Amino acid sequence: MSATSTLGARHKAAVPRGVATKDLYVTRAENAELWDVNGKRYIDFAAGIAVLNTGHRHPDVMAAVRAQTEAFTHTCFHVAPYESYISLAERLNGLTPGSFEKKTMLVTTGAEAVENAVKIARAATGRSAIVAFSGGFHGRTMMGMALTGKVVPYKKGFGPFPAEVYHAPYPKTYHGVDVERALSGLRDLFLSDVDPTRVAAFIVEPVQGEGGFYIAPPEFLRGLRAICDQHGILLIVDEIQTGIARTGKMFAVEHSAVVPDLVTMAKGLGGGFPLAAVTGRAELMDAAGPGGLGGTYGGSPIGIAAAHAVLNVIQREKLCDRALELGDLFRERFDALSRRNEFSCIGDVRHLGAMIAIEVVKDRHTREPDAALTSALTARAQEKGLILLSCGVNANIIRILTPLTIPFEQAREGLDILEEALGEVVGSALAAAV
Repeated sequence: MSATSTLGARHKAAVPRGVATKDLYVTRAENAELWDVNGKRYIDFAAGIAVLNTGHRHPDVMAAVRAQTEAFTHTCFHVAPYESYISLAERLNGLTPGSFEKKTMLVTTGAEAVENAVKIARAATGRSAIVAFSGGFHGRTMMGMALTGKVVPYKKGFGPFPAEVYHAPYPKTYHGVDVERALSGLRDLFLSDVDPTRVAAFIVEPVQGEGGFYIAPPEFLRGLRAICDQHGILLIVDEIQTGIARTGKMFAVEHSAVVPDLVTMAKGLGGGFPLAAVTGRAELMDAAGPGGLGGTYGGSPIGIAAAHAVLNVIQREKLCDRALELGDLFRERFDALSRRNEFSCIGDVRHLGAMIAIEVVKDRHTREPDAALTSALTARAQEKGLILLSCGVNANIIRILTPLTIPFEQAREGLDILEEALGEVVGSALAAAV
Protein backbone atom coordinates (compact mmCIF):
# COMPACT_ATOMS: atom_id res chain seq x y z
CA MET A 1 0.00 0.00 0.00
CA SER A 2 1.45 3.41 -1.00
CA ALA A 3 1.97 6.20 1.50
CA THR A 4 -0.79 8.16 -0.26
CA SER A 5 -3.24 5.27 0.06
CA THR A 6 -2.40 4.75 3.73
CA LEU A 7 -2.88 8.43 4.52
CA GLY A 8 -6.02 8.50 2.40
CA ALA A 9 -7.59 5.75 4.48
CA ARG A 10 -6.68 7.49 7.74
CA HIS A 11 -7.93 10.80 6.32
CA LYS A 12 -11.30 9.30 5.37
CA ALA A 13 -11.72 7.77 8.83
CA ALA A 14 -10.72 10.87 10.81
CA VAL A 15 -11.74 13.97 8.80
CA PRO A 16 -15.29 14.96 7.72
CA ARG A 17 -15.98 14.60 3.99
CA GLY A 18 -17.16 18.21 3.94
CA VAL A 19 -13.51 19.24 4.22
CA ALA A 20 -12.80 18.58 0.55
CA THR A 21 -9.21 17.92 -0.54
CA LYS A 22 -7.11 16.64 -3.39
CA ASP A 23 -5.62 13.14 -3.26
CA LEU A 24 -2.19 14.53 -2.47
CA TYR A 25 -0.24 14.67 0.79
CA VAL A 26 2.62 17.15 0.88
CA THR A 27 5.85 16.76 2.86
CA ARG A 28 7.85 19.79 1.72
CA ALA A 29 7.65 22.81 -0.57
CA GLU A 30 9.91 25.49 -1.99
CA ASN A 31 8.81 28.54 -3.99
CA ALA A 32 6.61 27.09 -6.78
CA GLU A 33 7.31 23.41 -6.18
CA LEU A 34 6.16 20.84 -3.66
CA TRP A 35 6.80 17.15 -3.02
CA ASP A 36 4.37 14.53 -1.74
CA VAL A 37 4.81 11.62 0.68
CA ASN A 38 5.96 9.42 -2.19
CA GLY A 39 8.67 11.90 -3.19
CA LYS A 40 6.80 13.01 -6.32
CA ARG A 41 7.45 16.61 -7.43
CA TYR A 42 4.66 19.00 -8.43
CA ILE A 43 4.63 22.45 -9.98
CA ASP A 44 2.21 24.57 -8.02
CA PHE A 45 -0.30 26.59 -10.06
CA ALA A 46 -2.52 27.08 -6.99
CA ALA A 47 -0.27 28.83 -4.42
CA GLY A 48 -2.50 27.68 -1.57
CA ILE A 49 -5.41 29.47 -3.28
CA ALA A 50 -3.57 32.78 -3.83
CA VAL A 51 -1.92 32.74 -0.40
CA LEU A 52 1.66 32.18 -1.51
CA ASN A 53 2.14 35.19 -3.79
CA THR A 54 5.74 35.29 -2.51
CA GLY A 55 6.10 31.51 -2.94
CA HIS A 56 6.43 28.66 -0.49
CA ARG A 57 8.84 29.48 2.33
CA HIS A 58 10.30 32.68 0.94
CA PRO A 59 13.61 33.13 2.80
CA ASP A 60 12.72 36.63 4.01
CA VAL A 61 9.35 35.50 5.33
CA MET A 62 10.86 32.51 7.10
CA ALA A 63 13.60 34.64 8.66
CA ALA A 64 11.06 37.17 9.93
CA VAL A 65 8.92 34.44 11.45
CA ARG A 66 11.91 32.76 13.12
CA ALA A 67 12.97 36.07 14.65
CA GLN A 68 9.47 36.72 15.98
CA THR A 69 9.21 33.26 17.57
CA GLU A 70 12.41 34.01 19.49
CA ALA A 71 10.78 37.14 20.96
CA PHE A 72 7.17 36.06 21.66
CA THR A 73 4.43 34.18 19.80
CA HIS A 74 1.22 35.38 21.45
CA THR A 75 0.05 37.85 24.05
CA CYS A 76 -3.38 38.75 22.60
CA PHE A 77 -3.33 42.30 21.26
CA HIS A 78 -6.21 43.17 23.62
CA VAL A 79 -4.07 42.22 26.63
CA ALA A 80 -0.53 43.25 25.75
CA PRO A 81 -0.31 45.10 22.42
CA TYR A 82 2.85 45.30 20.32
CA GLU A 83 4.49 47.73 17.91
CA SER A 84 4.44 45.40 14.89
CA TYR A 85 0.61 45.46 14.79
CA ILE A 86 0.65 49.25 14.80
CA SER A 87 3.34 49.53 12.13
CA LEU A 88 1.55 47.05 9.86
CA ALA A 89 -1.67 49.03 10.29
CA GLU A 90 0.26 52.15 9.31
CA ARG A 91 1.62 50.43 6.20
CA LEU A 92 -1.77 49.16 5.09
CA ASN A 93 -3.33 52.56 5.73
CA GLY A 94 -0.79 53.99 3.31
CA LEU A 95 -1.02 51.25 0.69
CA THR A 96 -4.80 51.08 0.25
CA PRO A 97 -6.47 53.52 -2.17
CA GLY A 98 -7.59 56.91 -0.91
CA SER A 99 -5.78 59.98 0.45
CA PHE A 100 -8.05 60.32 3.50
CA GLU A 101 -7.18 59.25 7.06
CA LYS A 102 -7.51 55.48 7.52
CA LYS A 103 -7.32 52.87 10.26
CA THR A 104 -6.74 49.11 10.14
CA MET A 105 -7.79 46.17 12.31
CA LEU A 106 -6.17 42.75 12.04
CA VAL A 107 -7.82 39.35 12.30
CA THR A 108 -6.93 35.80 11.29
CA THR A 109 -9.00 34.77 8.25
CA GLY A 110 -10.65 36.34 5.23
CA ALA A 111 -14.08 35.36 6.50
CA GLU A 112 -13.37 37.22 9.75
CA ALA A 113 -12.33 40.28 7.76
CA VAL A 114 -15.62 40.19 5.86
CA GLU A 115 -17.66 39.71 9.05
CA ASN A 116 -15.96 42.69 10.65
CA ALA A 117 -16.35 44.87 7.56
CA VAL A 118 -20.10 44.22 7.70
CA LYS A 119 -20.17 45.02 11.44
CA ILE A 120 -18.27 48.26 10.82
CA ALA A 121 -20.54 49.27 7.95
CA ARG A 122 -23.66 48.68 10.02
CA ALA A 123 -22.28 50.49 13.05
CA ALA A 124 -21.16 53.47 10.96
CA THR A 125 -24.36 53.88 8.94
CA GLY A 126 -27.02 52.70 11.38
CA ARG A 127 -28.40 50.63 8.51
CA SER A 128 -28.78 46.85 8.30
CA ALA A 129 -28.98 45.71 4.67
CA ILE A 130 -25.97 44.51 2.67
CA VAL A 131 -25.88 43.99 -1.10
CA ALA A 132 -23.55 41.36 -2.54
CA PHE A 133 -23.31 40.00 -6.09
CA SER A 134 -24.16 36.80 -7.92
CA GLY A 135 -21.21 34.44 -8.12
CA GLY A 136 -19.32 36.20 -5.34
CA PHE A 137 -17.55 34.35 -2.54
CA HIS A 138 -17.00 35.85 0.90
CA GLY A 139 -16.37 32.90 3.22
CA ARG A 140 -17.95 29.93 4.95
CA THR A 141 -19.21 31.61 8.13
CA MET A 142 -22.96 32.23 8.34
CA MET A 143 -22.65 35.84 7.17
CA GLY A 144 -20.01 34.82 4.64
CA MET A 145 -22.35 32.20 3.19
CA ALA A 146 -25.24 34.66 3.13
CA LEU A 147 -23.12 37.06 1.10
CA THR A 148 -21.78 34.32 -1.20
CA GLY A 149 -23.56 33.96 -4.53
CA LYS A 150 -22.77 30.28 -5.18
CA VAL A 151 -24.92 27.52 -3.67
CA VAL A 152 -22.92 24.31 -4.24
CA PRO A 153 -20.87 23.48 -2.27
CA TYR A 154 -20.78 26.52 0.00
CA LYS A 155 -24.43 27.10 0.96
CA LYS A 156 -26.27 23.84 0.33
CA GLY A 157 -27.84 22.44 3.47
CA PHE A 158 -26.63 25.18 5.82
CA GLY A 159 -29.53 27.64 5.91
CA PRO A 160 -31.31 29.67 7.06
CA PHE A 161 -28.81 32.48 6.61
CA PRO A 162 -28.72 35.93 8.21
CA ALA A 163 -31.41 38.27 6.96
CA GLU A 164 -31.01 41.59 5.17
CA VAL A 165 -28.57 40.28 2.56
CA TYR A 166 -29.47 40.83 -1.10
CA HIS A 167 -27.81 39.84 -4.36
CA ALA A 168 -27.49 41.84 -7.57
CA PRO A 169 -26.08 40.76 -10.96
CA TYR A 170 -22.33 40.82 -11.51
CA PRO A 171 -21.10 41.69 -15.03
CA LYS A 172 -20.08 38.59 -16.99
CA THR A 173 -19.57 39.77 -20.54
CA TYR A 174 -18.87 36.26 -21.82
CA HIS A 175 -22.36 35.26 -20.69
CA GLY A 176 -24.15 38.36 -21.93
CA VAL A 177 -24.31 40.32 -18.68
CA ASP A 178 -22.75 43.66 -19.55
CA VAL A 179 -22.19 46.62 -17.25
CA GLU A 180 -25.49 48.31 -18.03
CA ARG A 181 -27.44 45.12 -17.44
CA ALA A 182 -25.68 44.56 -14.12
CA LEU A 183 -26.26 48.11 -12.91
CA SER A 184 -29.85 47.95 -14.11
CA GLY A 185 -30.33 44.83 -12.01
CA LEU A 186 -29.08 46.72 -8.99
CA ARG A 187 -31.54 49.54 -9.62
CA ASP A 188 -34.32 46.95 -9.99
CA LEU A 189 -33.31 45.51 -6.62
CA PHE A 190 -33.95 48.91 -5.07
CA LEU A 191 -37.40 48.98 -6.64
CA SER A 192 -38.45 45.44 -5.76
CA ASP A 193 -36.60 44.24 -2.66
CA VAL A 194 -34.82 46.82 -0.54
CA ASP A 195 -34.99 50.58 -0.07
CA PRO A 196 -31.51 52.02 -0.73
CA THR A 197 -31.82 54.12 2.43
CA ARG A 198 -31.70 50.84 4.40
CA VAL A 199 -28.52 49.59 2.68
CA ALA A 200 -25.36 49.90 4.74
CA ALA A 201 -22.91 48.65 2.10
CA PHE A 202 -22.19 46.93 -1.17
CA ILE A 203 -19.52 44.23 -1.01
CA VAL A 204 -17.83 43.30 -4.28
CA GLU A 205 -14.79 41.44 -5.59
CA PRO A 206 -12.92 43.37 -8.33
CA VAL A 207 -12.27 39.95 -9.87
CA GLN A 208 -14.49 37.12 -8.71
CA GLY A 209 -12.46 34.29 -7.21
CA GLU A 210 -14.53 31.18 -6.56
CA GLY A 211 -17.16 32.61 -8.90
CA GLY A 212 -15.01 32.16 -12.00
CA PHE A 213 -12.36 34.89 -12.35
CA TYR A 214 -14.80 37.28 -14.01
CA ILE A 215 -13.25 40.75 -14.06
CA ALA A 216 -15.37 43.73 -13.05
CA PRO A 217 -15.01 46.35 -15.78
CA PRO A 218 -13.82 49.73 -14.41
CA GLU A 219 -17.08 51.35 -15.48
CA PHE A 220 -19.03 48.87 -13.33
CA LEU A 221 -17.01 49.71 -10.23
CA ARG A 222 -17.34 53.41 -11.05
CA GLY A 223 -21.10 52.88 -11.37
CA LEU A 224 -21.22 51.23 -7.94
CA ARG A 225 -19.25 54.10 -6.44
CA ALA A 226 -21.70 56.62 -7.93
CA ILE A 227 -24.73 54.73 -6.59
CA CYS A 228 -23.09 54.51 -3.16
CA ASP A 229 -22.43 58.24 -3.15
CA GLN A 230 -26.00 58.96 -4.25
CA HIS A 231 -27.61 56.95 -1.46
CA GLY A 232 -25.08 57.19 1.38
CA ILE A 233 -24.04 53.54 0.97
CA LEU A 234 -20.52 52.31 1.80
CA LEU A 235 -18.44 50.43 -0.75
CA ILE A 236 -16.58 47.39 0.63
CA VAL A 237 -14.07 45.90 -1.80
CA ASP A 238 -13.15 42.29 -1.05
CA GLU A 239 -9.48 41.96 -2.02
CA ILE A 240 -8.92 38.68 -0.20
CA GLN A 241 -8.00 36.76 -3.37
CA THR A 242 -7.20 39.69 -5.66
CA GLY A 243 -4.97 41.74 -3.40
CA ILE A 244 -1.28 41.85 -2.44
CA ALA A 245 0.13 42.26 -5.99
CA ARG A 246 -1.82 39.38 -7.56
CA THR A 247 -3.31 41.44 -10.42
CA GLY A 248 -0.34 43.68 -11.13
CA LYS A 249 -1.25 46.32 -8.58
CA MET A 250 -1.22 46.03 -4.82
CA PHE A 251 -5.03 45.96 -4.92
CA ALA A 252 -7.12 45.06 -7.96
CA VAL A 253 -9.54 47.95 -7.45
CA GLU A 254 -6.67 50.30 -8.35
CA HIS A 255 -7.08 49.29 -12.01
CA SER A 256 -10.38 51.22 -11.98
CA ALA A 257 -9.20 54.23 -9.94
CA VAL A 258 -12.26 53.68 -7.72
CA VAL A 259 -11.67 54.42 -4.04
CA PRO A 260 -13.58 52.12 -1.65
CA ASP A 261 -14.61 52.98 1.89
CA LEU A 262 -13.45 49.65 3.32
CA VAL A 263 -11.04 47.00 2.00
CA THR A 264 -10.81 43.41 3.23
CA MET A 265 -7.62 41.45 2.65
CA ALA A 266 -6.07 38.13 3.71
CA LYS A 267 -4.46 35.23 1.76
CA GLY A 268 -1.31 36.74 0.21
CA LEU A 269 -0.89 39.20 3.08
CA GLY A 270 0.55 36.61 5.46
CA GLY A 271 2.77 34.76 2.99
CA GLY A 272 1.55 31.38 4.27
CA PHE A 273 0.78 32.42 7.84
CA PRO A 274 -2.78 33.23 8.98
CA LEU A 275 -3.49 36.95 8.85
CA ALA A 276 -6.29 39.15 7.54
CA ALA A 277 -7.20 42.81 7.74
CA VAL A 278 -9.89 45.42 7.30
CA THR A 279 -8.69 48.89 6.32
CA GLY A 280 -11.01 51.83 5.89
CA ARG A 281 -11.88 55.43 6.49
CA ALA A 282 -10.90 56.33 10.03
CA GLU A 283 -14.32 57.64 11.03
CA LEU A 284 -15.97 54.42 9.85
CA MET A 285 -13.43 52.17 11.54
CA ASP A 286 -14.02 54.08 14.81
CA ALA A 287 -17.81 53.57 14.69
CA ALA A 288 -17.74 50.39 16.78
CA GLY A 289 -17.24 50.87 20.50
CA PRO A 290 -14.29 49.50 22.50
CA GLY A 291 -14.46 45.71 22.61
CA GLY A 292 -16.78 45.52 19.62
CA LEU A 293 -14.00 44.42 17.27
CA GLY A 294 -11.09 42.01 17.52
CA GLY A 295 -10.52 38.47 18.79
CA THR A 296 -8.12 36.32 20.77
CA TYR A 297 -5.84 35.51 17.84
CA GLY A 298 -6.51 38.65 15.79
CA GLY A 299 -3.23 40.14 14.62
CA SER A 300 -0.97 37.21 15.46
CA PRO A 301 2.59 38.47 15.99
CA ILE A 302 3.84 35.66 13.75
CA GLY A 303 1.45 36.51 10.93
CA ILE A 304 2.33 40.19 11.27
CA ALA A 305 6.06 39.48 11.05
CA ALA A 306 5.39 37.46 7.90
CA ALA A 307 3.25 40.26 6.43
CA HIS A 308 5.95 42.90 6.93
CA ALA A 309 8.37 40.60 5.09
CA VAL A 310 5.84 39.97 2.31
CA LEU A 311 5.36 43.69 1.71
CA ASN A 312 9.12 44.19 1.63
CA VAL A 313 9.55 41.36 -0.89
CA ILE A 314 6.79 42.72 -3.14
CA GLN A 315 8.53 46.08 -3.28
CA ARG A 316 12.10 44.84 -3.61
CA GLU A 317 11.38 42.08 -6.16
CA LYS A 318 8.83 44.23 -8.05
CA LEU A 319 6.16 41.54 -7.87
CA CYS A 320 3.44 43.80 -9.26
CA ASP A 321 5.43 44.02 -12.49
CA ARG A 322 6.11 40.28 -12.33
CA ALA A 323 2.38 39.58 -12.06
CA LEU A 324 1.80 41.46 -15.32
CA GLU A 325 4.60 39.55 -17.04
CA LEU A 326 3.23 36.20 -15.87
CA GLY A 327 -0.26 37.17 -16.99
CA ASP A 328 1.02 37.98 -20.47
CA LEU A 329 2.96 34.69 -20.64
CA PHE A 330 -0.09 32.61 -19.72
CA ARG A 331 -2.49 34.60 -21.87
CA GLU A 332 -0.30 34.21 -24.95
CA ARG A 333 -0.07 30.45 -24.46
CA PHE A 334 -3.77 29.96 -23.77
CA ASP A 335 -4.79 32.12 -26.72
CA ALA A 336 -2.58 29.97 -28.96
CA LEU A 337 -4.19 26.80 -27.60
CA SER A 338 -7.69 28.19 -28.12
CA ARG A 339 -6.96 28.73 -31.83
CA ARG A 340 -6.29 25.02 -32.34
CA ASN A 341 -9.27 23.04 -33.64
CA GLU A 342 -8.77 20.18 -31.19
CA PHE A 343 -9.10 22.61 -28.27
CA SER A 344 -12.48 24.07 -29.14
CA CYS A 345 -13.38 23.35 -25.51
CA ILE A 346 -11.57 26.58 -24.55
CA GLY A 347 -14.45 29.03 -24.64
CA ASP A 348 -12.81 32.04 -23.06
CA VAL A 349 -9.44 33.14 -21.72
CA ARG A 350 -9.31 36.08 -19.32
CA HIS A 351 -6.86 37.55 -16.86
CA LEU A 352 -5.96 40.55 -14.80
CA GLY A 353 -2.27 40.28 -14.07
CA ALA A 354 -1.50 36.83 -12.68
CA MET A 355 -5.13 35.98 -11.97
CA ILE A 356 -5.80 33.87 -15.05
CA ALA A 357 -8.69 31.66 -16.17
CA ILE A 358 -9.77 29.30 -18.94
CA GLU A 359 -13.50 28.71 -19.30
CA VAL A 360 -14.12 25.13 -20.46
CA VAL A 361 -17.22 24.56 -22.60
CA LYS A 362 -18.88 21.77 -24.55
CA ASP A 363 -19.65 24.06 -27.45
CA ARG A 364 -18.23 27.49 -28.25
CA HIS A 365 -21.46 28.63 -29.83
CA THR A 366 -23.81 27.69 -26.98
CA ARG A 367 -21.10 28.22 -24.35
CA GLU A 368 -22.50 25.29 -22.40
CA PRO A 369 -20.22 24.60 -19.43
CA ASP A 370 -18.26 21.34 -19.30
CA ALA A 371 -17.63 20.54 -15.65
CA ALA A 372 -16.74 16.91 -16.41
CA LEU A 373 -13.90 17.84 -18.76
CA THR A 374 -12.68 20.46 -16.28
CA SER A 375 -12.56 17.87 -13.50
CA ALA A 376 -10.80 15.38 -15.75
CA LEU A 377 -8.20 18.01 -16.69
CA THR A 378 -7.32 18.91 -13.10
CA ALA A 379 -7.02 15.20 -12.23
CA ARG A 380 -4.85 14.36 -15.25
CA ALA A 381 -2.63 17.38 -14.64
CA GLN A 382 -2.07 16.24 -11.06
CA GLU A 383 -1.09 12.77 -12.27
CA LYS A 384 1.52 14.48 -14.43
CA GLY A 385 2.86 16.69 -11.64
CA LEU A 386 0.89 19.92 -11.94
CA ILE A 387 -1.49 21.28 -9.32
CA LEU A 388 -4.50 23.01 -10.87
CA LEU A 389 -7.68 24.41 -9.34
CA SER A 390 -11.14 24.79 -10.82
CA CYS A 391 -13.84 27.28 -9.89
CA GLY A 392 -17.06 28.87 -11.15
CA VAL A 393 -20.72 28.37 -10.30
CA ASN A 394 -20.76 25.64 -12.97
CA ALA A 395 -17.36 24.21 -11.93
CA ASN A 396 -16.05 24.62 -15.48
CA ILE A 397 -13.25 27.14 -15.08
CA ILE A 398 -9.56 26.42 -14.67
CA ARG A 399 -7.95 29.13 -12.55
CA ILE A 400 -4.24 29.85 -12.49
CA LEU A 401 -2.75 31.26 -9.29
CA THR A 402 0.97 30.62 -9.47
CA PRO A 403 3.32 32.15 -6.93
CA LEU A 404 4.43 35.48 -8.36
CA THR A 405 7.98 34.33 -7.71
CA ILE A 406 7.73 31.26 -9.96
CA PRO A 407 10.71 31.04 -12.36
CA PHE A 408 9.57 31.53 -15.94
CA GLU A 409 11.05 28.18 -16.96
CA GLN A 410 8.88 26.44 -14.35
CA ALA A 411 5.83 28.36 -15.53
CA ARG A 412 6.50 27.13 -19.06
CA GLU A 413 7.08 23.60 -17.78
CA GLY A 414 3.71 23.72 -16.05
CA LEU A 415 2.07 25.03 -19.21
CA ASP A 416 3.56 22.13 -21.18
CA ILE A 417 2.07 19.69 -18.69
CA LEU A 418 -1.30 21.44 -18.87
CA GLU A 419 -1.30 21.31 -22.67
CA GLU A 420 -0.38 17.61 -22.67
CA ALA A 421 -3.06 16.80 -20.08
CA LEU A 422 -5.67 18.79 -22.01
CA GLY A 423 -4.86 16.90 -25.20
CA GLU A 424 -5.25 13.59 -23.41
CA VAL A 425 -8.58 14.35 -21.72
CA VAL A 426 -10.02 15.85 -24.90
CA GLY A 427 -8.91 12.75 -26.82
CA SER A 428 -10.49 10.48 -24.21
CA ALA A 429 -13.74 12.43 -24.29
CA LEU A 430 -13.91 12.19 -28.07
CA ALA A 431 -13.18 8.46 -28.00
CA ALA A 432 -15.90 7.91 -25.40
CA ALA A 433 -18.41 9.82 -27.52
CA VAL A 434 -17.86 7.60 -30.60
